[in-house]
Amino acid sequence: MTQNIRDFIPPACHVVALGEPTHQEPAFQLIRNQLFAQLADLGFRSFVLETDRVAALAVDDYVRDGVGTLDTALSEGFSHGWGEQEGNRRLLAWMREYNRQRPPEDQLSFHGSDAPTETMSAPSPRRYLEYARDYLQFDADLTSLLGEDELWSREAAIMNPADSLGATPEAERARVIAEGMLIALERRGTDPVGPARAEWHRARTHLTAGLDLLRYHRQAARDLELNERISLLATTRDAIMARNLLDIRAVEITRGPTMLSAHNYHLRRNSGTMRVAGLVLDWLGAGALIGALLGEQYTFIAGSLGRSDTLDLPEPTPDTYEGLLRTQLHTWGLTPADTITSGRTRTDTVPEKGYFPLDSKILATADTVLFIGDGVPASPTEPSHSLATSDT
Repeated sequence: MTQNIRDFIPPACHVVALGEPTHQEPAFQLIRNQLFAQLADLGFRSFVLETDRVAALAVDDYVRDGVGTLDTALSEGFSHGWGEQEGNRRLLAWMREYNRQRPPEDQLSFHGSDAPTETMSAPSPRRYLEYARDYLQFDADLTSLLGEDELWSREAAIMNPADSLGATPEAERARVIAEGMLIALERRGTDPVGPARAEWHRARTHLTAGLDLLRYHRQAARDLELNERISLLATTRDAIMARNLLDIRAVEITRGPTMLSAHNYHLRRNSGTMRVAGLVLDWLGAGALIGALLGEQYTFIAGSLGRSDTLDLPEPTPDTYEGLLRTQLHTWGLTPADTITSGRTRTDTVPEKGYFPLDSKILATADTVLFIGDGVPASPTEPSHSLATSDT
């Protein structure tokens, strides 16, 4: 094993997808930061996190241009609780310092890959569509058409087809308006340069998010059995993540490769089955879609964890994948996935904390495995570029 990610980046790589088996073990964010610092030295110029793409615009404004404060970027620029992670605070502070004296073409950028949704709730598309409407100076009363935001954001609007607004005539009319705006926006795509180009991208990011929300709510309006329903919504969300990543790569292609950080189940190259809360969910993750499109340009590093006091996760038994990795390393390191030729999936797991162990399907399509032996002492030393925690 090694702690040098350079040994696992093929020449053709455009996206390094670094997975983790849980979002609740802090060591993964801290080690991720160290690996991203190594990748920055190799010419990587963008970082993508499993968080709301529109909200993440505020984070990019901070790390590139110093807009606002670190605390504001953390509180307003993240979804799904990501702004509360100490590892993300350190990452943003370091990126801001790294960018301070560099020209725009050499700066590190921050993006979100996710939709502004939770699995069982999703906001109204109104404010996203109105942002694009105002940019384009379209004449459309979306507030009257879409109604109160609270009616969309209720959990019942996703979980109960009878309460969903996604298949109403008003939602269909909003979708037609939004698609018309997207056509108008694309026609302008070759004109803006400089700051105007950035505003065009910001308007497009809002508009595609609004369209994605309309699609998500439309899927929620389908009357399906619960397992099938949640599986469909999970697939829809991952399809949005995949499209967002392709859009991000279109922006970043001339500046350098990208590091993507998300749960293993989003990044794996094959379909996944998850058993949680009495449900059996089957869906196609973003990695399966992106991996098929990018081929050898996509590198998947699966995250793995031995034990964790944070998760009340005990030592793995020796015959599990994690147990075998534990015999090789007690801190953390990277190893080729194809060297893990034996083992079984551990069963002493805590899915309520989002932890899912290595299994044969993940290993079959992973290029590399990042193994953390113990979540508590695994916090890495700071990389050569200091990951300071002070607000800059």
